[in-house]
Parts: sequence; structure tokens; C-alpha cells
Amino acid sequence: MKTLNIIANILLVIGWLNWWLVGAFDFNLVTFIFWVWIIWSDIIYILVWIAALYTVFFNYKLFKE
Repeated sequence: MKTLNIIANILLVIGWLNWWLVGAFDFNLVTFIFWVWIIWSDIIYILVWIAALYTVFFNYKLFKE
């Protein structure tokens, strides 16, 4: 479980950094890194979304107890 939390947090930081760069500088880091393999950027976005959902539900479970 701890490993899954670490992976989820890393993906959230990647998502946060990417959207901060998009908002501040109109620069998409994920697309820049995976410009040849567009499907990989879509996969990264999906993984960040799953990590965000996991973190929200995991934190809700912790605060509920």
C-alpha cells in the first residue's frame, strides 16, 4: 500500500507541474517529452487522473476513521 501511495503522489506532482507550466507559460511538458508517441501522453494523463482519484478516496478514508 505504501508503494502505491508513493506512485500516486509522484504522478500527482507530475500532473501539478505540467498544468502549472501550461497555465504559467503555455508549455505542455508531457507533450514535449512524448511528442513522438502521442499515445504515451494520453496514458500519462490517464494515470495522473487515476492517481488523483485514488488519493482523494484514500484521504477520505483516512479522515473518516
